[in-house]
Amino acid sequence: MSSLSPLYDDTLALLREMIRNACVNDFTPGSGQEVRNADTLERFFADTPNITVRRYESAPGRVSIVVTLEGTDPSAEPLTFLGHTDVVPVDVDRWTYDPFGAEIHDGRLYGRGAMDMLFITAAQAAVLRDAARTGRPTGTLTFVGVADEESRGTLGAKWLSEEHPEAFSWRNTVSETGGSHLPIADGSDALVVVVGEKGAAQRRLHVTGDAGHGSNPYGRESAVVKIGEVARRISLIDVPVSQDPLWQGFVRAFRFSPGIETALLEGTDDTAFEHFGDLKRYAHALSRLTFSQTILRAGTAINVLPSSATLDLDIRPLPGTTQDDVDAILAEALGDMFHDVRIERLISEPATVSSTESPLYRAIVDTFDEFFPGVPVIPTIAAGGSDLRFGRRLGGNGYGFALHARERTLGDVFQLLHHHDEYIELEDLDLTVKAYRSLVRRFCGV
Repeated sequence: MSSLSPLYDDTLALLREMIRNACVNDFTPGSGQEVRNADTLERFFADTPNITVRRYESAPGRVSIVVTLEGTDPSAEPLTFLGHTDVVPVDVDRWTYDPFGAEIHDGRLYGRGAMDMLFITAAQAAVLRDAARTGRPTGTLTFVGVADEESRGTLGAKWLSEEHPEAFSWRNTVSETGGSHLPIADGSDALVVVVGEKGAAQRRLHVTGDAGHGSNPYGRESAVVKIGEVARRISLIDVPVSQDPLWQGFVRAFRFSPGIETALLEGTDDTAFEHFGDLKRYAHALSRLTFSQTILRAGTAINVLPSSATLDLDIRPLPGTTQDDVDAILAEALGDMFHDVRIERLISEPATVSSTESPLYRAIVDTFDEFFPGVPVIPTIAAGGSDLRFGRRLGGNGYGFALHARERTLGDVFQLLHHHDEYIELEDLDLTVKAYRSLVRRFCGV
């Protein structure tokens, strides 16, 4: 590891304490208890000059913290660091080390949330504190440690954006993740920055059948058979490959052979996705609207013919695909069964994407170039969700930005998200602290 950032030790200590606080969000309103990490962060910022600290509690124990370093020029561009403080549950028996022990082994810090995304949250907090000790920025700099990101932000960023939109600026926001590398076919390097994310078009498909005793099925319409046929038809949906420039730029960044590149861009051969290696599933998701069948429900007793059945679909639209577009594709797939199926919309959110021409995007690219000179930066979108979408809906720009060593690929990062033995390389923690501090100097002048 090269010489460490002066902020490294404090960042590491903060990160370890946040992991040990075990703010596990099991997707119920009473879980998370991010108040523990909010308290830790408030202590971290104690006696820091020039800042204001505010706490927002959306439900008992579900606390988000906002730390503001006011700028000297009200007309200057603001910058918001948006970190989250909750983590997903663990299967303790599958971990080599205590998931909440924050143990260090062989240059890695292990713990739930180490990668997703407490290392970023800790780095952001440390950089804002250092900036506040240095002076005043031109534009206002804010750090937010938000609750409930892992449960789609209902009690965190979503709640803040709706109930307290004045709490901080969403105009220029940095969050997870970005800064890992692409395994380019010719061995060269490329860095990724996340500029958007797919939307959500969750659906529940309902069918009905004839109830009755399981011993007398003759002549009865089976809800189970109907939902099975619905599932079969959904599985045959063939969505064309996207023509979005972000997808096309992602493919071309890999410098595949002309034949492979054409197959991917024109969607003529899905086996071409194998050339992405560990990124094949992500690349496929980036290339099109996806349909995943996730939950099937029918019946409650083995001797009773159920009168209804449901199938849940996790559908992820790309920018430009509407909820009506999704329903039209489902209707076409169901064909002559369409009128026997009730389509219920569950979580329905549009895809969001930020400009690659904004001042913040250009500052991020310049920061990458400081650490990896001449390496191309590839904008891409996330297949899942993040809190950045709430800022984009309010008209702001939001980017996933961190920094990893050359050997850490995007696939390596994906592999660790929500996985057993989650860890962050200490080298990457240091790089991310340095990159954030550089970005603040470049963008905020402090």
